[in-house]
Amino acid sequence: MNTATRWWAIKRRFQYGLGFFSAWALIGALIFYVNFYQPPSCFDSVQNGKERGIDCGGSCVLICAADVLPPQIVWAKSFEITEGQYNAVAYIENTNQTAATPALTYTFQLLNGDRLVTERSGTTILPPNSVYPVFEGRIFTPGKEVVTDTRIILEPAQVWLPASVGRNQFRSIDIALTGADEKPRLDVLIENTELVAAKNVEVVATIFSEGGEPVTTSQTFIEDIAPRSTEKIIFTWPNSIAKTVKSCIIPTDVVAAIDLSGSMNNDGGVPPQPVTTALEAAAAFVNDLNENDQVAVVTFASEAGVATELTNLHGAVANSILGLTIDPKEEVGFTNTVAAITAAQAELNSDRHNPDARRVLVILTDGLPTAAGDADVISAAIEAAKIVSGDDIEVYAIGLGAGVDKQFITDIAGDSTNAFIAPTTAELEGIYAEITSSLCAAGPTKIDIIAKTKTNFAPLR
Repeated sequence: MNTATRWWAIKRRFQYGLGFFSAWALIGALIFYVNFYQPPSCFDSVQNGKERGIDCGGSCVLICAADVLPPQIVWAKSFEITEGQYNAVAYIENTNQTAATPALTYTFQLLNGDRLVTERSGTTILPPNSVYPVFEGRIFTPGKEVVTDTRIILEPAQVWLPASVGRNQFRSIDIALTGADEKPRLDVLIENTELVAAKNVEVVATIFSEGGEPVTTSQTFIEDIAPRSTEKIIFTWPNSIAKTVKSCIIPTDVVAAIDLSGSMNNDGGVPPQPVTTALEAAAAFVNDLNENDQVAVVTFASEAGVATELTNLHGAVANSILGLTIDPKEEVGFTNTVAAITAAQAELNSDRHNPDARRVLVILTDGLPTAAGDADVISAAIEAAKIVSGDDIEVYAIGLGAGVDKQFITDIAGDSTNAFIAPTTAELEGIYAEITSSLCAAGPTKIDIIAKTKTNFAPLR
C-alpha cells in the first residue's frame, strides 16, 4: 500500500468517526434540550436576555427596584377614637409616574414621648404618581395609655409593577358631614372615572384643620364599582368630632355663663361697674356668632339658672343680656360656680342642642367660688369643669379683675389656651372676640377622600 492510499484510508476512518460522534452529540443535545433546557424567562431567578436585573426590566413586566424612586413619608399621626383606642394614618408619596407596588410593608409605632407604647404592622398597595394614605384602625394601647407621637417605618418594596392609572381614577362628587357632636357621619358620593371596573377599593377620609393639620380619619371599603359610575359611601366615628374639627361648617352651641354676684358691682358708678361693661362685652360676643350657631345664657350668684335657653335669635339674646341686673340681696351672697357649670352642661345636653353642633361653655367670673359652711367649693368647681370637658364640651374661662386667681381660671378651663385674664373691663371685648375666632376657622374645611385599588396594576407575565 502506497503512501497516498494509506492517508486516504486514515481520512475516511476519521470522517466516519467524526460523523458517528456528531450524530450521538446531536442526539444528546436533543435529549438535553427536550428534558433540561429552559429558555430565558422572567421567572427563572437568573438575569438573562434583556433583563436589567434578576427577572426585572427589559421584556419583563416586573420593574427593577433599582429603577424606582423609593416612597417618601409625608406625615404620620394617630387619633384617639375612644380612651385607649386609636386610628393611625400616614400619607405616603410615590413620585414614580407609572411604577406601583401591590405589597408595601409598614409598621406603625405609637409613642408616649420617646417610649414605644404599641405597634401594628401590615401590607398595603401603593399606586403611582401621588400621595396615598396608609391606615390602621382600632389600635388599642396597654392600660389605655395616651399616645403623644406616631411614626411609620416602611420596608423596601420588592415588587414594582406598571399601573395604568393612579389617584385620578376616583373623584369625590359630593361630601356632607353631619351629626358631628353626637353620631358623626361623612357621606360621600365617589365616582370611578375609568372605563374598567374597580374591585376591593380602599377609601380613607381625612379631615384637616384650616392650618393644614390632620385632625381625624376613617376608612371604608367598596367591593365593586362599575366603570364610569358612582357609589355612595359612609364614614362614621363612635364619638363626637365637633371639638376636634375647628371648622365653621360645624355650627356651635354656646352657653355664656355670667357672674352676677355682688362683687360684680364693687366698682360702683352709674350704671354700676364692672358688671355693665361685662354685660355689654357678652352681648357683643353673642351678636358676633355665626347665623347657624345657637346661644344660651346662664347667670349665677348664690344660685344659678338658665336665663335664656338655646336659640339662634342672637339679637334677642344680646338684648336680654343687656337687661340683666344684680339682685340687691346678692351683695351679701355667694358665688355658686358649681351650679353654673352644671346648669350649662344640662342646657347643652338638652333637646334644644343641635346634634350637628359642637358644644361650648364660656364662663365669666370675677373671683373664686364661695358658699356657706366649710365645703371645698373650689375643688368642686374644678371637678365639675372636668366632668363637662369629659362630656366633649369645650370650656373657656374668663377671670375679671387684677386680683383674680389665675390658677383657678386655668383649672376650670382645663387648657391654658382657653383661660383668659382681664385685669379690667377694657380687655373683655377683645377676649370675647378671640374666643369667637377660636370657635371655628373661617373658610372651607379640607376633607381628603382618597381611594386606591390594584385593579389597574399590570399582571406578571
